[in-house]
Amino acid sequence: MTTGLKPGERLDDLQIRGYRIIQSPGRFCFGMDAVLLSAFAKVKKGERALDLGTGTGILPILLEAKNGGESYTGLEIQEESADMARRSVLYNHLEDRVRIVTGDIREAAALFGAASFHVITVNPPYMIGAHGLKNDNEAKYIARHEVLCTLEDVLRESERILPDKGRFYMVHRPFRLAEILSGMSRHRMEPKRMRLVHPYIDKEPNMVLLEGVKGANPRMTVEPPLVVYNKDGTYTDELLELYGLDRQGR
Repeated sequence: MTTGLKPGERLDDLQIRGYRIIQSPGRFCFGMDAVLLSAFAKVKKGERALDLGTGTGILPILLEAKNGGESYTGLEIQEESADMARRSVLYNHLEDRVRIVTGDIREAAALFGAASFHVITVNPPYMIGAHGLKNDNEAKYIARHEVLCTLEDVLRESERILPDKGRFYMVHRPFRLAEILSGMSRHRMEPKRMRLVHPYIDKEPNMVLLEGVKGANPRMTVEPPLVVYNKDGTYTDELLELYGLDRQGR
């Protein structure tokens, strides 16, 4: 099968089940946050999962590889990214398990319907408006900044889409943690699990992984921190395991 690569695109190995993904460095390539979220989230047998703002489809593809769910859907507003995601699905012969929908997160509930998915994952834009460095590349800027959707949009639509006891998984930045936790509770997605990700053991965390359960009682477990790098700059054993690599990087 031909990859259908377009100029400027590349085919990257996902280190699991022989899956590969089409990416374009000129747009936006997935990062460690997507890989960590795919390991943190769980999709049980028979469940349907929706990834909001899927980009080039990394989360639906990784979740399909790691879980026994019934189906995986990615919603993406940028047609060029959605097109790459669809071609990656075809390349990996996952069209019976993974589908990519072009659409707006702000209209997700109207698009899919109430209680239509058991699990929602999201790796949303982290920056508020013009906060942080503005990237002149529009695709990258949209992926990193709340230009086309806000945290409130994500939480509102997720509440509408999930049934009671449905699960919500998100990776975000700790500097917005108070806003995130209060918003999740306000939208009835009670925070149940949290894990902070530290670049080094003696550095403050730069990512947070969260699980919420719609309609659940208040009680949250804070899991042991995940440390990315050893003091010598090499990946920790746990990080390598999450990436499916050994100490030699294979």
